[in-house]
Amino acid sequence: MSEERLVSGNIIDYPAPVYSYRRRVTREVPFGTIFLGGYLPIRVESMITAHTMDTAASVEQCRRLYEAGCEIIRLTVPTEKDAENLKNIREQLRRDGIDTPLVADIHFSAKAAMKAVEFVENIRINPGNYATGAKFSSKDYTDDEYRAELDKVREEFTPLVRKARSLGVSMRIGTNHGSLSDRIVSRYGNSPEGMVEAALEFSRICEDEGYYDQLFSMKSSNVRVMIQAYRLLVARADAELRYAYPLHLGVTEAGDGDEGRIKSAMGIGALLEDGLGDTIRVSLTEDPVNEVPVGFAIVKKYNDMLLVRGDRAHLPVKHVIEHERKSAGHVQLPFEPFSYSRRPSISIDGAGIPVGGDALPGVETAAHAPITDTESLRDEILARLDPGKPEDAIRSELVSVGVGSAEDISLLKALLDSLGNLREKIVVSTADTSIVPALLPLCGRVRLDIVEGETLGTGLIESLHDRNAAIEFCFIHEKSSENVPAEVLVRLAAKLKARGLQRVMLSIVSDAPLYSTRKLALELKKAGLDYPIAVRYRRLDGERSGVLIQSAIQAGTLFCDGIGDLIALETNMPASEEVSLCFNILQAARIRMSKTEFISCPGCGRTYFELEKTTALIKQRVSHLKGLKIGIMGCIVNGPGEMADADFGYVGSGKGRVSLYVGKECVEENIPEAEALERLIELIRQNGKWVDPV
Repeated sequence: MSEERLVSGNIIDYPAPVYSYRRRVTREVPFGTIFLGGYLPIRVESMITAHTMDTAASVEQCRRLYEAGCEIIRLTVPTEKDAENLKNIREQLRRDGIDTPLVADIHFSAKAAMKAVEFVENIRINPGNYATGAKFSSKDYTDDEYRAELDKVREEFTPLVRKARSLGVSMRIGTNHGSLSDRIVSRYGNSPEGMVEAALEFSRICEDEGYYDQLFSMKSSNVRVMIQAYRLLVARADAELRYAYPLHLGVTEAGDGDEGRIKSAMGIGALLEDGLGDTIRVSLTEDPVNEVPVGFAIVKKYNDMLLVRGDRAHLPVKHVIEHERKSAGHVQLPFEPFSYSRRPSISIDGAGIPVGGDALPGVETAAHAPITDTESLRDEILARLDPGKPEDAIRSELVSVGVGSAEDISLLKALLDSLGNLREKIVVSTADTSIVPALLPLCGRVRLDIVEGETLGTGLIESLHDRNAAIEFCFIHEKSSENVPAEVLVRLAAKLKARGLQRVMLSIVSDAPLYSTRKLALELKKAGLDYPIAVRYRRLDGERSGVLIQSAIQAGTLFCDGIGDLIALETNMPASEEVSLCFNILQAARIRMSKTEFISCPGCGRTYFELEKTTALIKQRVSHLKGLKIGIMGCIVNGPGEMADADFGYVGSGKGRVSLYVGKECVEENIPEAEALERLIELIRQNGKWVDPV
């Protein structure tokens, strides 16, 4: 199988590398005193929440973002009057010596856009609601009606394009999942394909006018949808447009706290690992200043790898893509880049829980206490497994324990005997092949760590059978190329398969397992082997934020790709936080829902209630509703469209007023904010989704 995929009847390539890092080369686009794209640093953006008519508050928030290092600042511009006040905000900032590029965020108003473009370095247009008619009408468009509305879009959009070109202002064509026009939805559905087509329609108009200072964004609160949309955009845009344009990356309505950071890191990081992305915005339901350090933590690794800028950044896209394809070749993929499907694997009993097949991915963590300190180790195991909690509680489902030599086996036996029925939840890891046969009858799974440069004797393989514990072969990846772990494990797996062994798992452990695990999945597929894969990530140093972000990128990306049957983290975080991180990664990948999903926007100048406070209150009341998705939006722009897959919505509709939604349907409109939370809870009850908290 090649990297070609079928999309709406057309074969389409995903041209990005997936087994090593190589940044996509784009045209450089101006943002005032800086540029985006090419081999320039990946920029970090944020957006103020002050109302644009409040000059003092807007300037103060811009100043705080500037002092935090924010490189691009966005302001919302809902009306022409707001657009006119951008001049005052800009003049004050420039007098204060703050020359950070400003972006005007436009949704519905063409008049606001035409005025705002005079006072900013970049203007953002949402093709889903710029120059479009009624939303969510479920109208079926004929070909003639489709063309007529597209002609209307061209008529209204072209003056803005010409004005931006004449002023030297760049433009972001920013699509959002679920806020697509009815015309697009009628033909492509509420899908990544629809998001991409909406953006390309506007980009084609720009190119027809000789305007090339463009960039794109494809945002969604659903991390998987966001990744798929950007990948499809790159595949289509690089094949169809004159230039390769930069990308602005972000997961919209990511939420707050660890959940918001994990979702953002997973979505943005998955694309950065594929070499995509030139500027990012981390959208948190918090003070905008908090977004900036998270953004820099995400991009640091990639900016550190920057090469000297090359002249290819200004070549027509067909030359750039031809060069990339010539150097990369047609690389086979172990996953579908534009849609989601889980890697097929057999189901095995992998230490007291099913692993692989249709089973939800399990959660495993590692005990840190040594086997020689049996009492401390037992206490740590019990704390991680927490057997007193309900069956579906957030806790480690498996715990791994290290055994170094034969001398430790008696200590292990005593430990396992003291654990009673919990012994089947224990994974025993060792690098000593000689003791594996003695370990197999004792626990639920034995993990054999394969050290680089060492070989396994044929005697071990011949001694294995399925009557005792499952066995996992784990390659400890440190210095070898990304291909070596896959080559070793696939050769081993083929021998095990030939002997008829079923209870087998494979894994690679390192602080950067993404590329090598993708390669493992590919080689297994080519060899026709379907053993489950455990996604392992190990990082025992560094600050908490860096551990959290890299865990989300390295492990979370694989689950978004459909690769992985178990997540196993080994970090320096406290046990409870490490377990929560595992479950948060699985939930962000939408593969295992373990708690309520909150889709909350970061707020902006359109918001008329205290978003952070309201979000906290709603979480306090409904966070026990496992698997329910609740959208909390400051306004209709970030309302029913952009929370496309929420079950219920709490959306600001004016000063002190809130509208409530079931899916995309508004069921209670403009109710007093003081009553809205109780009415939301009652709405959940009426729809049979409420359970009383324990």
